[in-house]
Formats: sequence, C-alpha cells, structure tokens
Amino acid sequence: MMPIISKLYCSSSQTVLGVRKRPHVVNGGGFVVTDCNGQRVVFRVDGCGIHGKKGQLILRDGERDAVLLMRRKGGMVEALSIYKKWKGYSVEYEGLQSLVFSLKEPNSCLVKNNGIRISIEARAGSNKGWDFEIRGYFPDKSCSIVDIRGNVIAQVGVNKEVEKFMESKDLYHVVVKPGMDQAFVFGVIAILDYIYGESTYC
Repeated sequence: MMPIISKLYCSSSQTVLGVRKRPHVVNGGGFVVTDCNGQRVVFRVDGCGIHGKKGQLILRDGERDAVLLMRRKGGMVEALSIYKKWKGYSVEYEGLQSLVFSLKEPNSCLVKNNGIRISIEARAGSNKGWDFEIRGYFPDKSCSIVDIRGNVIAQVGVNKEVEKFMESKDLYHVVVKPGMDQAFVFGVIAILDYIYGESTYC
C-alpha cells in the first residue's frame, strides 16, 4: 500500500476507472470519475468556475466532500522561475489543509528534457528531488505516472472502441496499480487537465 492522501483510497487490486469531462459551465468544468461500469461516482474534480479562483482545483469524493485542494503558485516568482509549481493539500474534516505533494512543470521550452515531476512532501529526502514523473502526452490521453524506479503506477488511455465514435477524447480511462493512492493519481490528472487547457481552464 502506498497511501499519499489516505489508505482509504488504496485498493489491493488493480483498478480501472472511467473519466468523463464536464462542460465548462458546470462547476468550472472538471470531470467525473466513475467505476468501470460507470455506475458509481468515485471522484469529482471542480475547476475554477464563477465562484472559484484561477489556478485552483478541488478533488471531491463520491459524497462530494473535498479531499484534495490544488493551487498553482503565481505572481512574479513564477514568471521569473524556469518552472511553474502546483501544490496539493489534503483537506481534513475540520477544514485543515496540509501539504501533500508539489508538481513542477517547465515554464519554458529551454527545459524540454525535464518533464512534469512530482515530489511527495513526506519523502522530501529523495536524492533526485522528485518521486514521480509524467511520461507520454496527456492531450492524446496516452501517458503514465511513473515512480522514481521507472515503475508505472497509473496509466491514462482511451478505449479504442469508444474512440472510433468520438472526435474528442472526452471519455477515457485510468488504470491504477494495486496499492496506489487513487486520490493522489486523480489530483495529478486534474492538474494535467488544467495545464493542457482540457476542461478545467478558466
């Protein structure tokens, strides 16, 4: 088990979850995550919307309770940095927030060799300075979250049968490996969705 947000979101078996994008007018866009049958909502991601703030996303569980808050660092610091940085905070029952992970994306084409990387707060002592990275290209819905040893912990893909009937990739699936924290995985996917202006843009 690898709980990053909570062990509640870890499964002992491999899990396939479906993702369906929402129109931008609904809670600022975002998406809904369901079980493989499409019957049960597991997570929802709310984008910025009218009431939200730019550069802020919320991951909710199936009961609509906030699980994870993701904020992008902005201002002059970001403009001068070679990286754009996101922070993911777990939201506790009392509303308290604690930093769980940081995600860096290159702010410039000068750092092409360094892709999007994620560091876990509890393991800040990693000798490489990061714990996970994104491989592949999210807009094509063909990418993976890979750990520091090169193991795929989650994979984003499109069902080929569905793809035949759709021009856009509004429906896709995510395969999460056994023991991996699904809330963390979908927090990262929500940020990728925002970065590439897919459905959570403002």
